[in-house]
Amino acid sequence: MSMEEDLQLLDVKIKQLKLDYDKYFLGTRPREPVQLRQEVSKQVIIFTNSPIPNTACRFKFNSICSRLQAFKRQWDNILRQIEAGTYKRHVFKADIHERQRGLSTPTVAGKAAGPEKEGDLFESYRTAAASCGQQVGNLTREKLDAVVRKQEAELRKKLGCEQVNFRVVVQDGKVKLKATPKRGS
Repeated sequence: MSMEEDLQLLDVKIKQLKLDYDKYFLGTRPREPVQLRQEVSKQVIIFTNSPIPNTACRFKFNSICSRLQAFKRQWDNILRQIEAGTYKRHVFKADIHERQRGLSTPTVAGKAAGPEKEGDLFESYRTAAASCGQQVGNLTREKLDAVVRKQEAELRKKLGCEQVNFRVVVQDGKVKLKATPKRGS
């Protein structure tokens, strides 16, 4: 085959590799396309080590290499996010599954909420934190209540509301308390 045909075949393989990675990140492909990635890398090494006398072919090869490098950076970044548990699509899916299991349901705490509701907030926070892999050994009901009371007082003064509702949310793989002011009627 000629150099142009080889470069065209390499370009087709890179496009297929991109499609395979997109499918993998969406969850429709069970495994990362490692074999095709290695095959493409070997082909690039072969072209890199051989002289390309034709200027047009050299330009095409350099542009293919640049595109491949950009894809590799993107794929490696997403793979690191998946490994760390911060990949947005996976966090979103995990949040949906937690809601279905009732782990991160909105819970109210504040002036009108009694100790039973605050207990629900504590248990929801603790369960969500444990499911995200955060340490919950030193988390106590008293510490969480102190944080809630402090934030509630600051928000009531700042926003001029009578009551603040708190709920447990999971964002970017971390558990947080989200406050919503409730204005008086």
